[in-house]
Amino acid sequence: MKEKVQAEMDKIRPMLQADGGDVELVAVEGGLVKVRLKGACAGCPMSQMTLKNGIERILKERVPGVESVENVA
Repeated sequence: MKEKVQAEMDKIRPMLQADGGDVELVAVEGGLVKVRLKGACAGCPMSQMTLKNGIERILKERVPGVESVENVA
């Protein structure tokens, strides 16, 4: 499952990079995906919306078994 999550995140990353941010896959633990928001995303007040309405929604749609995505420091 980690490989599938990474493959989908690689498709999402260019959108974040276009705005000066990035996302790194930290771990996949069951249905929980842990990521680290970087660059402009790390301090952005909209980062939680990007995480839940963007990254989490896309991963849930495209990778069976993903239940939640959380940002870790």
